[in-house]
Amino acid sequence: MNNIIRAACFAAQKHRDQRRKDEAALPYINHPLALADVLCNEVDGVPELAVVAALLHDTIEDTDTTPEEIAAAFGPQVLAVVLEVTDDRSLPKAARKQAQIDHAPHLSHEARLVKLADKICNLRDLATSPPAGWPLARKQEYFDWARAVIDGLRGTHAGLEQLFDAAYAKRPA
Repeated sequence: MNNIIRAACFAAQKHRDQRRKDEAALPYINHPLALADVLCNEVDGVPELAVVAALLHDTIEDTDTTPEEIAAAFGPQVLAVVLEVTDDRSLPKAARKQAQIDHAPHLSHEARLVKLADKICNLRDLATSPPAGWPLARKQEYFDWARAVIDGLRGTHAGLEQLFDAAYAKRPA
């Protein structure tokens, strides 16, 4: 439990100046907190390692956080999961999106849980408060891409998969 609170504080510090791309421009930290909420409160059987990694999942990708910082603060297991779900920013966007689809079936169990929670939260946010200026076709493409990623994770956690399917059912039409 202490690691979860430490990870939330760490992520809040690292994301302190970031905002979501939605019209309300909510603080970015709401996103990792939403993942932790899904994993802790909407399903059962999620290990602490996955919750801690969920809180930290975007720190390397979207802030100046280094892998060494995460390893020093949270250990090599947390770092390994965070690295599994971190996009390679050196790749073009289309290649990064395809890599998520391709790598999904090969993720560790904990990384799969983080990925499921991430896509659940992203679809929920996209359905209720999409990024400013996203046309319907872009929203639909995101929903379909997220489903392709999650299809590679099927069989990981029935409860999370049901939550994903419920979020996908709200695909904009």
